[in-house]
Amino acid sequence: MKLPKVSAVVAAAVLAPAVLFPSSASAADAPRPTGASGADTAADKPDGSGTQEEQDRAEIQRLLADPSTGETVREAAQKALAAGTPAALRQFLATDLQSAREGDDRLRTTRIMAAGGPAVKKAAGAAMLGSWADVVKFLKEGQYVARAQDDRAEIEAILADPATGRSVREAAQKALDAGTPAALREFLTVGRQDAQLTDDRVRTAQIFSVGGPAVKEAALAAMAGSYADVVRFLKEGQYVARAKDDRAEIEAILADPATGRSVREAAQKALDAGTPAALRHFLESELPVKRESDDRLRLVQIMSQGGPAVRDAANDAMNGSYADVVRFLKEGQYVARAKDDRAEIEAILADPATGRGVRETGQKALDAGTPAALRHFLESELPVQREHDARVALSQIMSKGGPAVRAAANAAMSGSYADVVKFLQETQYTARAQDNRAQVSEIAETGGPAVKKAALAALNGNDQAVATFLNEGWAKARAEDDAAAEAKPGTGPTARPTEQPATTPATAPAAQNGGAGGQVVQAAVTTTGKGTGTAAVTRTTTGTTVTAGSGRLAATGTEGLGLEAGGAAAAVAAGAALVVVSRRRRAEES
Repeated sequence: MKLPKVSAVVAAAVLAPAVLFPSSASAADAPRPTGASGADTAADKPDGSGTQEEQDRAEIQRLLADPSTGETVREAAQKALAAGTPAALRQFLATDLQSAREGDDRLRTTRIMAAGGPAVKKAAGAAMLGSWADVVKFLKEGQYVARAQDDRAEIEAILADPATGRSVREAAQKALDAGTPAALREFLTVGRQDAQLTDDRVRTAQIFSVGGPAVKEAALAAMAGSYADVVRFLKEGQYVARAKDDRAEIEAILADPATGRSVREAAQKALDAGTPAALRHFLESELPVKRESDDRLRLVQIMSQGGPAVRDAANDAMNGSYADVVRFLKEGQYVARAKDDRAEIEAILADPATGRGVRETGQKALDAGTPAALRHFLESELPVQREHDARVALSQIMSKGGPAVRAAANAAMSGSYADVVKFLQETQYTARAQDNRAQVSEIAETGGPAVKKAALAALNGNDQAVATFLNEGWAKARAEDDAAAEAKPGTGPTARPTEQPATTPATAPAAQNGGAGGQVVQAAVTTTGKGTGTAAVTRTTTGTTVTAGSGRLAATGTEGLGLEAGGAAAAVAAGAALVVVSRRRRAEES
């Protein structure tokens, strides 16, 4: 073989990768001038080493032994050897070899075109439309120029892909900066794979850092294995593991009692579907939307039940973004509720009817000043102290009431808090009315004519008539009886079976409900003993009925109300007695 032919073969072997040329031919297969037949043409003379036939046979065998010999040349050479005649051997080397080489070159060009990129396809197509010399030129030079263009375009596409890792990106940029066809080809065939290995391990570590328990376990196993394990994790394993984590996360959402209705329904639907895609779609797409819907509904519910400050803050959040809604639910509602709680406690303390226990614990919460202390008072301490104050009020009423009042109070004290409240709001007045009627009945039995008549008329009326008799009618009827007895000669004042009532009870309408959780209860007349009437005086309270009876303000223990009212009645009785004594003295003197 001549030196130029050997150089062509070496160049082709270096520049043409096997992946593009599954069946490559030797560069020595390039076309030769007409009549040429290689190193041993018919014009060559034997060198004494053998006959022409032997030399031709040896040349054909050399071609068959060359791995770069094309398929067409190989078939024609084997056919010539099979014929075995010197003429067949000479025909192949002198004529058939050249046409067979052109066939192999065009076949090789076709294969390169099929496997090449846009630029290679274009250059190969143009060569195929030209002469054999154009084909040979493409195989020797054109394919490499075109492939360098395709390589550059492919590398630029890799750099434009946002999913390209850092190591691949750096190696690709380095190849572009070098700019040579060899540098571009080296990156695509070797450098890219090495860089991709580094990026895949980095990506696996990143997935591990943000994954759930199943993903972390699978990622660790992949990183501890081969590169094939890493690739398998990135392509499949991570998604299988993530589906396990997604299912566990959705089940935890459903187990949370705070999960809203919309989220709950969508989560259950995803679990029922069961596919990794359905689980991931819920967590990535549906969950944020459903959660916002539930949060806005929760905000509306809080707003409808809150105080003025809570309603204002909730309304501002509702008119804002979802971030405003979340901020209200996490923080704003508690700040606003603390304002409402403070205002509510201050209103309770400003009410003069508030009991001692409520007042002390309420003031303590205000002094602490924290939202937690204010809320704790209203939710936990206030009900307890209210009941305590109510039972104190009941005890005071029971200690000063008549038989029916004491019996009813004792029954309420032995019952629940609801029984105590019912006594303070209702039962005490019914029992006091019973005590009043018992006292009026006794007065009717022992009183004079006018007293008896007035007492019986009161008993035939309602509880208001009985109270009016004890407040006013009794004293008036006794005065009439005393005046009648004084008018009769030789008679003295009417005997007094019982003493004048110590108080002047007020009219007693039925219990009324007050505002702000309290009740307004008016007094009903009661009696505390034979001949002694008492008026129950009730004030407005917050959550607790505070009743004062028998000369005392039951909630505060203040003395004097009964004594002041009784003093007025005693003055009336004392005045009537002085009139009788005066008349008797004038009669005796006459």
